[in-house]
Amino acid sequence: MTNRLLAHFSAMARNNAWANDRLLAACARLDAAAFAAPRTGFFPSLRLTLNHLHAVDLYYLDALEETGRGLAAFDPEPDFALPAELRAAQAAADRRLTAFCDRLRPADLDRRVPTDRGDEGLVPERIEALLAHLFQHQIHHRGQAHAMLAGTPVPPPQLDEFFLDYDRRRAAGFLTPG
Repeated sequence: MTNRLLAHFSAMARNNAWANDRLLAACARLDAAAFAAPRTGFFPSLRLTLNHLHAVDLYYLDALEETGRGLAAFDPEPDFALPAELRAAQAAADRRLTAFCDRLRPADLDRRVPTDRGDEGLVPERIEALLAHLFQHQIHHRGQAHAMLAGTPVPPPQLDEFFLDYDRRRAAGFLTPG
């Protein structure tokens, strides 16, 4: 079962990269004004929502890789004005996350890494739980961005065609462990 969970996390990292790339490719068809335009969502624009996703990815990657930056990972907080620039930065973060997941071993899942919670101190979190949270966070806000994109002239891309054999050709470049 543990090996299946390791494979699942690697697959989720690839799905995350694939979905981010598809969504940001669609957003790249918007100009800077449309990317930053006010929209309904937890963060009130595509720009704010997708930059938030990238910032949180960097924060959790710091914790997972135990590089010790903590909340300084938000300094400076990413604020890409153009979707194409954000797409490149997000792809780099997604490659790091995929590589991290590909290196995981069974003992790593229960290992705890410190997360900097500011005034509440360093909170050790299990890698398994941290990854589950990170993927859920991405899905949550990517869905919001997807809905926001529907209010533009750019049609939102399909983001749920990844895991089934039926969908393999659509996601082929993101499926194979590197």
